[in-house]
Amino acid sequence: MFPDSMNAVEIADPGDATMLRPALRPVPVPRHDQILIRVAYAGVNRPDVLQRQGLYAPPPDASDLPGLEVSGEIVGMGVGVTRWRKGEQVCALVPGGGYAEYVACHGDHALRIPHGLSLREGACLPETAFTVWSNVVMRGGLAGGERFLVHGGTSGIGTMAIQVARALGARVFATAGSAEKCAAIAALGATPINYRTEDFTKAMAAEGGADLILDMVGGSYIARNIKALAPDGRLVMIAFLEGAKVELNFAPIMARRLTVTGSTLRPQSDAAKAEIAEALRKRLWPLVSAGSVRVIIDSEFALADAALAHRRMESSQHIGKIVLKVADEAA
Repeated sequence: MFPDSMNAVEIADPGDATMLRPALRPVPVPRHDQILIRVAYAGVNRPDVLQRQGLYAPPPDASDLPGLEVSGEIVGMGVGVTRWRKGEQVCALVPGGGYAEYVACHGDHALRIPHGLSLREGACLPETAFTVWSNVVMRGGLAGGERFLVHGGTSGIGTMAIQVARALGARVFATAGSAEKCAAIAALGATPINYRTEDFTKAMAAEGGADLILDMVGGSYIARNIKALAPDGRLVMIAFLEGAKVELNFAPIMARRLTVTGSTLRPQSDAAKAEIAEALRKRLWPLVSAGSVRVIIDSEFALADAALAHRRMESSQHIGKIVLKVADEAA
């Protein structure tokens, strides 16, 4: 059995990290096709920061609590769930509510922890794995031998994208803003480009251009990305940290047959997320279990210290994932 109420961290009002505060909330009741997870760890992601700032509202039927990925133990199931049993350990993509001791999510959005990984590592996988695989592989169509450029190479998304692309046989390039971060990128097997001292458009032109670019910066990077692409290249946008509105010359897109696309994960349908989860189970999880793709963890904070975790993310000094420890007894 589990209690009626739980500890959580909520957003008092839109604003800075001080707006994150401890709260007591009712334990969610799993609806049809949902499972209830007793959370061990929760991953911290940039969308959590945007939600806290009032810039990224949760879907209407989702929890207002931040947190998009968790690991833990299944302790309850709604009607219609057949693939899971109570007591199984999983990691899961959740539409919100991860900063809490319990969270409900669609059963098809959960995956078993890859062999050899801890619950701590498992909590760092869903948001980044769903995002990277759906955008780099399913949407971007990255193939072996292609040249792949990812911006923000030491972020959670960046470290995952580098490893996935290398596992697929691509030549990988990644941008970062310090010698330490460039060294971390090189250690993952990618060619680093220090954007403070190098022009990534020139660096990619010297290599023949990028066949695929994954970008979360936007703003001034959009036109530069177009310039950095090889003929028939693809640009996939997943965020706009520098802004979404720019003036852009579309002539090069036509002349060089470029594709510009993008996606956000949270608003997608349950069926779409389930399709991504199945692709991860079949293709990415074996790579993780074999050690070809590793979880890179920057730091860990207690759930009550979520504000410190957000400050760490906003400092942009992190290399890899930031995680919240929710349960003291977690493995």
